[in-house]
Amino acid sequence: MRNIKVALIGAGYIANYHARGLQSIPGVEIVAVAAVPLQAASDFAARYGIPVATGDALSLAGRNDIDAVVIATPNKFHAPFAIEFLKNGKDVFLEKPMAMSAKEGLTVKAAAETNNRVVMVGHMWRFDTDVNYVKSVIDEGKLGKIIKTKGYGIHENWGPAGWFANKELAGGGALADMGVHAIDTARYLLGDPKPVKVYAKIGTYYGNYDVDDTGIVMISWNNGAETIIESGWWQPHMDGPEAGTGLYGTEGYASVFPTFLKLKTGNVTGRFEPKLPVRTEHCEQPMYTRQMEHYIESIRTRKQPVPGLKEGMIILDIVDAAYKSALTGEVVNL
Repeated sequence: MRNIKVALIGAGYIANYHARGLQSIPGVEIVAVAAVPLQAASDFAARYGIPVATGDALSLAGRNDIDAVVIATPNKFHAPFAIEFLKNGKDVFLEKPMAMSAKEGLTVKAAAETNNRVVMVGHMWRFDTDVNYVKSVIDEGKLGKIIKTKGYGIHENWGPAGWFANKELAGGGALADMGVHAIDTARYLLGDPKPVKVYAKIGTYYGNYDVDDTGIVMISWNNGAETIIESGWWQPHMDGPEAGTGLYGTEGYASVFPTFLKLKTGNVTGRFEPKLPVRTEHCEQPMYTRQMEHYIESIRTRKQPVPGLKEGMIILDIVDAAYKSALTGEVVNL
């Protein structure tokens, strides 16, 4: 089994999780890191023992000693960087969202298919222990038919700065940053249905930036379920943490973060709390490590990963529809 040689594009906060995950996988080498400014790349390379640091990401595209890349840059560069690496025969992991819009996402999809490359998208909650426990309960039918879900992607009394709050670099605000996690988590738990209608109210109330910091999105799925998503930065209260989700079924209720069930035994409703591993932090390393393990396994087997292009595109379709709905005040049919 030959080693898979990976380059990291971006050296920000999330890249640390990816680097730790990759370095825990046998047969994987991180051979280069690219970031701006160059000092950020150099510092990151020193921290993880990576031999090459550069300030020019695309200088790595043509190198024969790189098999795959992990792109964790501002959203503006996701698609153009991915396309260049795909054209040069590299497999690609893209942080969410996979592009600035669904139209741009299609250009990534086309490049991947033309060059027969693997593309994975960083909707990492699909690899979380609590999320998968609740999914197993749903799949076993213990909740009956799921009627609705409520999910959250909110920062309470806090919000990001820098490129996250710049529309040119990020494409959107709290919805594109946090809401996408809640949307994909709900969709995953529901068995990956297709969206059919989107209605949204989105605005900017808490900061001086040109992106949204408050949103409510309603999604109708083709399996009959309805989803409500709240996204936000700087909110004075949050009902649940990032990707926190509640699912209302005909036979019971399930919550993710905190994770528990409400089920009926006869005519008596009881609350059941599963024995799950204690979380040291909400966005914990094991989830990111499992995500990278799936990416590397997809590279080795040449099977398209999940979440991949299909899942990434559906999230972009929903986000585009939400922004359009908020602008027009109308429901958007998909």
